[in-house]
Amino acid sequence: MINTTAAELVQVAKRGIENLTPDQVQAEIITGGVTIVDVRDASELANGCIPGAIHASRGMLEFYADPLSPYHKAELDPDNRIILNCASGGRSALAVHTLRSLGYKNVAHLDGGINAWQAAGQPVT
Repeated sequence: MINTTAAELVQVAKRGIENLTPDQVQAEIITGGVTIVDVRDASELANGCIPGAIHASRGMLEFYADPLSPYHKAELDPDNRIILNCASGGRSALAVHTLRSLGYKNVAHLDGGINAWQAAGQPVT
């Protein structure tokens, strides 16, 4: 028997992180200096992506984010502003904590994920 549910973990995660609306994310994209990271599985990307986002599935995020890892993605710089997104905001909220544990300080997530992004009429590729 488990002590908590995945939904409860997400709720706890969201209490201690920066939860952004689609409009807030779009404003940061327009301003520049932000890296959008899509943590969905590769099969989900066909449903649309935020333009310019890099893909780093949640299952490999630690390896992509670690500058000492042979899998490191240069776009994931611990000194840069990072905004994570997933389908509905659960995985990205949990992933914020993952990046923080690796030393990333300026990290947030798109609350509601790509679903909220599209519902707000924001562009997708």
